[in-house]
Amino acid sequence: MNYTIEKVTTLIGAHRYGDAPSNVGFLLTDSRSLCFPEETLFFALKSERNDGHRYIDELYRRGVRSFVVEKVPANYAVKYPDGNFLKVLHPLEALQRLAERHRDEFRIPIVGITGSNGKTIVKEWLYQVLSGVNMNADEMRNFTVTRSPRSYNSQIGVPLSVWLLHEHSEVGVFEAGISKPGEMDALRDIIQPTIGVITNIGTAHQENFASVDEKCQEKLKLFKDAEVVFYSANDPVIARHIGELKCKTIAYQPWEGELPFIDRASKENAGAVAAVAAYMLEERGKNIANRIKHLEPVAMRLEVKEGQHGCSLINDSYNSDINSLDIALDFLQRRGGGDSLSHDGSTLGGSQAGRKRTLILSDIYQSGMTGETLYKEVSVLCEKRGVEKFIGIGPEISAQANQINIFEKYFYSSCEEFINSDVFNGLRNEVILLKGARPFGFDRLTELLEQKVHETILEVNLNSLVDNLNYYRSYMHPETKIVCMVKADAYGAGAVEVAKTLQDHRVDFLAVAVADEGVTLRKAGITQNIMIMNPEMTSFKTMFDYELEPEVYSFRLLDALIKAARKEGITGYPVHVKLDTGMHRLGFNATSPEIDKLIDTLQHQQAVVPRSVFSHFVGSDSVDFDEFSALQFERFDKASKRLQAAFPHKILRHMDNSAGIEHFPERQLDMCRLGIGLYGVDSIDNRILNTVSTLKTTILQMRNVPKEETVGYSRKGVLTRDSVIAAIPIGYADGLNRHLGRGRCYCLVNGKKAPYVGNICMDVAMIDVTGIDCKEGDTVEIFGSHLPVTVLSDCLDTIPYEVLTGISNRVKRVYVQE
Repeated sequence: MNYTIEKVTTLIGAHRYGDAPSNVGFLLTDSRSLCFPEETLFFALKSERNDGHRYIDELYRRGVRSFVVEKVPANYAVKYPDGNFLKVLHPLEALQRLAERHRDEFRIPIVGITGSNGKTIVKEWLYQVLSGVNMNADEMRNFTVTRSPRSYNSQIGVPLSVWLLHEHSEVGVFEAGISKPGEMDALRDIIQPTIGVITNIGTAHQENFASVDEKCQEKLKLFKDAEVVFYSANDPVIARHIGELKCKTIAYQPWEGELPFIDRASKENAGAVAAVAAYMLEERGKNIANRIKHLEPVAMRLEVKEGQHGCSLINDSYNSDINSLDIALDFLQRRGGGDSLSHDGSTLGGSQAGRKRTLILSDIYQSGMTGETLYKEVSVLCEKRGVEKFIGIGPEISAQANQINIFEKYFYSSCEEFINSDVFNGLRNEVILLKGARPFGFDRLTELLEQKVHETILEVNLNSLVDNLNYYRSYMHPETKIVCMVKADAYGAGAVEVAKTLQDHRVDFLAVAVADEGVTLRKAGITQNIMIMNPEMTSFKTMFDYELEPEVYSFRLLDALIKAARKEGITGYPVHVKLDTGMHRLGFNATSPEIDKLIDTLQHQQAVVPRSVFSHFVGSDSVDFDEFSALQFERFDKASKRLQAAFPHKILRHMDNSAGIEHFPERQLDMCRLGIGLYGVDSIDNRILNTVSTLKTTILQMRNVPKEETVGYSRKGVLTRDSVIAAIPIGYADGLNRHLGRGRCYCLVNGKKAPYVGNICMDVAMIDVTGIDCKEGDTVEIFGSHLPVTVLSDCLDTIPYEVLTGISNRVKRVYVQE
């Protein structure tokens, strides 16, 4: 639905500056996700660390003409002659108010879902049941359902979700999440649910509530004006407070009928779905049971995998609707394709050019639109998101081939037809988004396209990476910059995908060890500032060509760098000055006349300019070294201030590492360096934060081995009982240290400890699974969410860094995005 800019101005109570005609069809809060500039209304939201007003210039250049702001830019009429600026006190409240007024336009059933766990699953399953998508034909009515994309349940996500209601919507299903008291009032006014579901009350976000009862009462505010509310009969906290609602309440029980899932949580969630569907459809019989029986798993994440022939795969083949397609296309646009840009905005050509963006899309079911309208909208999305190659699979999409306005396009009636085609066999050097309804069997496509390395994988959770980044940012002032370590292939996690994620979340610098690591990032499209922590003199030309900023720690290195820059005709090249304050590893001596000589050298040349000055704490992770840490900081503070005083421009000072950010927040200065903490290990107490990397494999073979037999090379695995021994395809060539063998450590098989037996081999290890319910093909966790990497490092009497960075490159990395 489109609103005129005049109507939007009235709805949000804004004062308008600018009088250009404009229609609003799309709302934007993140400049990176711009798709339809000519119909976009951008809300310049402020947070502790960012301000949307900074992106007005960029968005105007890209075609956006309508902005909701707190402060109207100076000389707006001259600088933005076609712009409309709607001035309000609080852009977030204006966003919520606009969504609320949009919701008022609809007289349809709206389901509001809240709770501590299961909200998204219940929402997606209710969508499946009500829309009939992926279901066998039956007599039940199918609705056109508009629902929250993924987990859009926050103060920003809810209004963006409700805005998606359109003239074809027959039912709305939206989830609402809160993290502190007072948040639910705004979400209730936006969603205005006629039907409510509260799944359970758990410990999530409990830190901001005095008790679970207070949190339950806050969540129940969502249903103040609802007609009926469904709640879990097995939750005692909800039972204590559900009577406070004035509407009808119905308790639901776990589903006891046929269900394609056996876990207790799925039964609870299916029970909620069945109860709501029965109420809405006035259906109590076999048809509900039939639809529950055919529920499909909900993909809570996008998976990024390496494919064959230079391809990368983005697998999102569980949801197939127009809104989730746009989210996936946005992810595709950020992950590949197009030309990479250098820092000055010029195009990086040749080997740095991006790979082709390819979409493989199946028929989209239950959209409520005609085929012509639906696939015309698909085409527009693809064009806006930079899709260069389109592959449609299914009879409906094939019938609308003329609506797809992509130059290179192909259509097939089934996956099997596509697999047998020359186009499938010709996929090369592409970033491929797989987006298909489950009946089309896209799992088969993924299986054939992904690179076959072997059955051991390192799964990297990009959401956990961001959660860890934000955890450390919470200790920092909003103005403090951050440099993230992605050296050693991002501590084994894979530097390219990690760097892309960090760049998306606007870290200030990335840091690698050597120039070649920086080149890899540049070729992958990373435009962020990159520091080289261990520059080699043979790599100066490479650093200049790829705009990589070296650390300098000695006069020999500095003099050679200046000479190389002069030879290339370079002036003002940024460098990062390292001071030795007590580590005695590398750096200019902070307590000697070297500082005077360093200042003199830098002042009498124009080739390089100090961008930052830094040093390393010896022991910021231990109170035992606090006295020495204080001495180090005193030395650094004095020397770095002398360097700054010698130059008119700002020189960033930084000393805090991951442990220092927590331990010494008062010493964060201008910037902090985040290393091991980013990857989920708190170096102060070896506590696991959010697990980023999970190393797992599968059971290849199982055999019964009698007591007193031996297992493995050199007969080191002597059995003291009749045992079941499993072989797993991981060895020391993959990074599984041999010293973990002979029972010194263990892995997990179906949640149970399985010790390593005998010597670990190059490619295979043996484990004891006696008494564990398992079979060949079952998953084995080497380390991860259930078996912290610190368990292995403790067994090896080392640090988690060594374990993480030791994972071989032959182990396939799989990236997941919630």
